[in-house]
Amino acid sequence: MAFFQKILDRFFSSPEPDPLKYLIVGLGNMGAEYDDTRHNAGFLVVDKLAEEFEVTFKDSRLGFVSEFKHKGRTFILLKPTTYMNRSGKAVLYWLQKHNIKVDNLLVIVDDLNLDFEKIRLRGKGSAGGHNGLKDINQVLGGNNYARLRFGIGSDFSKGRQVDFVLGKWSNQEAEKLPELTKKAADIVKSFGAIGLAFTMNQFNK
Repeated sequence: MAFFQKILDRFFSSPEPDPLKYLIVGLGNMGAEYDDTRHNAGFLVVDKLAEEFEVTFKDSRLGFVSEFKHKGRTFILLKPTTYMNRSGKAVLYWLQKHNIKVDNLLVIVDDLNLDFEKIRLRGKGSAGGHNGLKDINQVLGGNNYARLRFGIGSDFSKGRQVDFVLGKWSNQEAEKLPELTKKAADIVKSFGAIGLAFTMNQFNK
């Protein structure tokens, strides 16, 4: 009985999640060798948000973290330092630390299945072969969380997928990244301000 009482005490003593607090996770790999690579598209978007709101990232547990407020909402920005295939550990830790419900989680991820310049917001979905999403799905016990898919295209020959994903942006792509990351940042802000459904209707065109 004492064991179950401890569980009940912990459950009822936990504060309600703050409905106005959001965890925004940009997926990528830490290290200079991964800078400016397609696989780090998620990092670019959260960096854009930090730049816009003039906040800086601090090295914290399992990730670099920053925070800003917009339209009465609090946005926690996270760049996991666990490497891509262990992203779930960082996501779960920061959800729990800030008592954020999964409905208020948004993961930003590079996507081979979308052409470059295409950005799509989804409320759930399969990992699509992405190791970061696979790990988050496993750790959270499902895929029912929002993700912002940043298209990187699939312009590679057979057997060169890894080289392409971990490769640097081309000069032509790099020229368009400021515009694309701004659009992605606008989607993130809208997700918090007006919700998933309205944001999808507005931006998924």
